[in-house]
Amino acid sequence: MSKSEGKNQGEGNKEADRKFREAQTKFVNSDEGKRKIAQAGNVSDEEARRLREAEEKAKSRSKGEDPVVRNQSGGSASGRPPKKRASKR
Repeated sequence: MSKSEGKNQGEGNKEADRKFREAQTKFVNSDEGKRKIAQAGNVSDEEARRLREAEEKAKSRSKGEDPVVRNQSGGSASGRPPKKRASKR
């Protein structure tokens, strides 16, 4: 048992983080992980329809886009390309 094991490390538990990352890396590199990664995003027509319906239902209850996101200077969250900045000379 390591020195930190069994003790409450609070936020930022480095031992738990290390174990989690090792387990994730091991899974991703395994045959099963590679199969699951290759299948990611493959959904049946029925499942795609249900996902679209759920998204529309959620959007209908939405108060709209967060103004903070809407007013960002660009990038993927805003859906716009980043603004060009004047060069400093």
